[in-house]
Amino acid sequence: MKRTLALVAALALCVLHAGQVTADTTFTARSGGPGQDAMLARSGKSPAEGLAFVRPVLSGVLYRSGFKGGDKARTGLSSTQKSELCAAGFSSARYNDFGKNAKYDTTSCSAGKMTYAAGKSTRPADVMRELHDIIKNPGRGPMMVHCMWGVHSSGAISAMALVQFCGWTEDRAKKYWDDARNGADCSDGCDAWIDHHFETFEFNPALTISAAEQAAICPK
Repeated sequence: MKRTLALVAALALCVLHAGQVTADTTFTARSGGPGQDAMLARSGKSPAEGLAFVRPVLSGVLYRSGFKGGDKARTGLSSTQKSELCAAGFSSARYNDFGKNAKYDTTSCSAGKMTYAAGKSTRPADVMRELHDIIKNPGRGPMMVHCMWGVHSSGAISAMALVQFCGWTEDRAKKYWDDARNGADCSDGCDAWIDHHFETFEFNPALTISAAEQAAICPK
């Protein structure tokens, strides 16, 4: 009898665990920053179909991407892509520089809400403020910053974020931007391009984060 009761209890426990679904924390975990290989990878796990060069910048806080084949119509994320990003835990997405035909709005899903808005890689202050808010509110999901291809503009904002939140020097951040641009050309030369963008960026001491927060999200 005791043996039968033990078997029934064990089966009940198995059924209970089988019914539990573990949340996917691929894009929301803040358990140590990304490695260099992941930051420069040309193909990684994507939270939405049709995105290209999805790369981590600040774990659980900032990711970057572009579109497969480029967004030549400049229409930005589709409603399906917004829903997929929302379901993956993203709370924000920014289209940097090229989204003149994009539909900016808020998408609701079972995981919460995601706001889609424009951004400018030559006016980065508001993006830095939103990233700071995400860092300071661990329950809030990450931001996906993207441009047409996922190379120049999204990379510039990402490089600036590494200076603002992780203590990187501008030289180191510019090298990261250059290493991650996949050899793509730049108008007027790549050094001049990124130098011009960094001229519009100013470190904001009010957005400083703690050493513990840096350890959780900044690159290794």
